Amino acid sequence: MLVVGAGPAGLMAAEIVSAQGYRVAVVDRMPSPGRKFLMAGLGGLNITHSEPLAAFIERYGNARPFLEPAIRRFPPAAVREWAMELGEETFVGSSGRVFPRSLKASPLLRAWLRRLGSLGVTFLPNVKWDGCTYGNVHKLRTSTGRLDEVSPRATILALGGGSWGRLGSDGSWLETLETLGIGCAAFRPSNCGFGMAWSDSFRQRFAGTPLKRLRLRFAQWESQGELVVTQAGLEGGALYALSGPIRDQAALTGSASVTLDLLPDRDEAALTQRLAKQPTQQSLSNRLRKATSLPPVAINLLREVRGSDLPREPAALAALIKNLPLRLSGPIGLERAISTAGGVRWEEIDPSFMLRRLPGVFVAGEMIDWEAPTGGYLLQACMATGAAAGEGALQYLARSPENPQHAP
Repeated sequence: MLVVGAGPAGLMAAEIVSAQGYRVAVVDRMPSPGRKFLMAGLGGLNITHSEPLAAFIERYGNARPFLEPAIRRFPPAAVREWAMELGEETFVGSSGRVFPRSLKASPLLRAWLRRLGSLGVTFLPNVKWDGCTYGNVHKLRTSTGRLDEVSPRATILALGGGSWGRLGSDGSWLETLETLGIGCAAFRPSNCGFGMAWSDSFRQRFAGTPLKRLRLRFAQWESQGELVVTQAGLEGGALYALSGPIRDQAALTGSASVTLDLLPDRDEAALTQRLAKQPTQQSLSNRLRKATSLPPVAINLLREVRGSDLPREPAALAALIKNLPLRLSGPIGLERAISTAGGVRWEEIDPSFMLRRLPGVFVAGEMIDWEAPTGGYLLQACMATGAAAGEGALQYLARSPENPQHAP
């Protein structure tokens, strides 16, 4: 059996199939497997999340009905058990995110590759998938330019989304599948930053500075976390959590209006009282600093939005701190997005994750049209769909006319 793509989805699919005695070859266009997995580990590697499963599944929005069966078969508890079997104990962080005890991806990946090697999985690096035919004939191009055609009994495509092209997932496969009549949604950035028209002085002084412990609201949604001022706008977890609806609104109207609560742990009435107690002869900056402990970046963000005409009346100033309006322009490009929406449409995929138009060809991971916030949800769905595609391939192989159990 052939697996195309050596990210978490592809590796999990290879593990599921090879564990049942089938020979599996994994090809990848990069020199080594798991490049994006290792990059994710630089931030601590959120492998999943500990919240109740019903709430967990809701994080996938419109894709929930399609992803739910796969996640229930391979839930967060199964991911933690899988990591433990590889020798990596996990723990739950203060935010509910689940991490390996080492806080690194490399030990987990090394153990995973050793397991796959012991199961007989073959890895073929520097090989690019160049498309396939309706008869399950796949074109594989080597780094030297040689083009080979292979006809595996089953194939799992785990080619990734449209971001992080330098790590292997550049989305170039999308057009190839469309030529075969398979419906795909255009890639859109997800978990991404958005543009803001900063003044030169604010940009020069605060680009790279975090805004911590705030609440972001957009329409009926809200999130808590932090943001980071960038040269072009804002990035950060609080924004990533709402990036889908904000992106879609900006696509419709050219911008999206959000509201920041710079002090979510402070009651507005209590904040008004603290501001009122400050001597009026002091500068407004000093009154804000002493009454609120807001850092310079937050105080200057108030001025950036309202200009020098900040309200001096305590109640109005407290209201602004708790409800600071920002107008965001569009997302800041696919190349800077953590993940993408778009890819193979769900109606093209049957419940076993096989492409309806290409019998024997299965898909998994970020190449399918779904999105989720950071915090373990991305990796969880990649691994769950990889496991589901692997199980689907096993069922297909079992009912195949030629069924010697250990055939490739």
